Amino acid sequence: MNLEIDIQSERDYDLIQIKGEVDLYSSPSVRKIILELTKKRSPAIFVDLGEVNYMDSSGVATMIEGLQLCNKYDGVFALLGLRENVREVFELTRLDKIFTIHQDLESALGAKTK
Repeated sequence: MNLEIDIQSERDYDLIQIKGEVDLYSSPSVRKIILELTKKRSPAIFVDLGEVNYMDSSGVATMIEGLQLCNKYDGVFALLGLRENVREVFELTRLDKIFTIHQDLESALGAKTK
């Protein structure tokens, strides 16, 4: 399955919506977008993984890099809408304790304003 990436930029956040598989071949495309957003110091980057049906270690590494880059300038980096099999990858590696994970954009934005 091909990877589709859609970016929605708002004044105080950027939403990256990903559909398909995030693996060794497609993760560089995701990484490039995250690097561009962190370079411009996006206040919040939300990565919607609701339509991602598979993620391997290179995809996870890309998310970790995004989190680290955002942390350097006190930005917010959160994952949204993880499907069960993708959520399991984060739980097995205990990264669900490191990442902020929300059900959807509305709950992420609600948490951001608290």
